Amino acid sequence: QVQLVESGGGLVQAGGSLRLSCAASGRTFSSVAMGWFRQAPGKEREFVAGINWSRGNTYYADSVKGRFTISGDNAKNTVYLQMNSLKPEDTAVYYCAAHTSTWQSIDYWGQGTQVAVSS
Repeated sequence: QVQLVESGGGLVQAGGSLRLSCAASGRTFSSVAMGWFRQAPGKEREFVAGINWSRGNTYYADSVKGRFTISGDNAKNTVYLQMNSLKPEDTAVYYCAAHTSTWQSIDYWGQGTQVAVSS
């Protein structure tokens, strides 16, 4: 059984930093890319950042460019999200995700970790 387990969420003041981690496990797990989505209360889940293993390309939502950095290790099935200069609008549940084809077809989701940014 494949599992994605996130950690590192919490409460931080505006301007602060947090680092999220995600580790995938399971004998059958494989992915083309891993990344992060988030969902704020009353809003739809949205893409935040992703990393493509084969090319090492990284992708970011416009709202987080220059503030968030995604990194990871394909061999260890881990991905990280360094979040700097956090804003109250970054408050959301952050989900780790992995796919084997496209970002529109996510194969695996984590359970989510709460990030709260106070003003």
